[in-house]
Formats: sequence, C-alpha cells, structure tokens
Amino acid sequence: MSFTTMIGAAIGAAIDGSDGDDSTIDGAIEGVIVANVVKAVIPLALTFATGWLVLRGLGQIKTRVFGEDVPRN
Repeated sequence: MSFTTMIGAAIGAAIDGSDGDDSTIDGAIEGVIVANVVKAVIPLALTFATGWLVLRGLGQIKTRVFGEDVPRN
C-alpha cells in the first residue's frame, strides 16, 4: 500500500468518523478508492492539458506565419 493510499484512507476515515454514526471502515475504503482514482486521473489530465496547449500554440504559430484562414471568392 502506497503512502498516498494510506493518506486517502486516513482522511476518508476521519471524515466518516466525524458524524459518529457508525464505523470508520467504510470511510477508509472510500478514501482508498478516491486516492487511487486521483492517482490515475491527474496524469491523464496533465497529458491532455499539455497536448491542448501544444496544439493551440501550433495553431497560433501557423496563423502568424501564413495569415488568417479566409475563404477565397
């Protein structure tokens, strides 16, 4: 179990235990799930954002070099 997963479990248990209704085990399990989802989603989001910025930059460079895209009559 990684450190991130343990932190997620601890935070989930603390949040679930704050209401005092039941055991904190289900909160810990939810925290582990959320931590693992976040570990998978953040690299995907960063990759998408980098690709989008590169494509946007290439589009701006193309526009500056070749001018605006205007249809011919």
